[in-house]
Amino acid sequence: MAKNNLPPMERAKLFFDRSGLSLEELGQRMGYPSDTARKSAWQFLNKTSDPRLSMLLRFANALNISVVDILK
Repeated sequence: MAKNNLPPMERAKLFFDRSGLSLEELGQRMGYPSDTARKSAWQFLNKTSDPRLSMLLRFANALNISVVDILK
């Protein structure tokens, strides 16, 4: 399946995989405290329903990408 045909969370996972970050690093960049960063990032990436826009923005900012890249 082409990247542009994937649901937003599948695209988010691809961006994360390519980032080289650990879950803990991602969570910290998303603004979570060190003790919950890994779990919070994992929960975000494994969300099966549509995420809130605010969470997509936090994720995009953490990876220094545009939220539009996730949504297109």
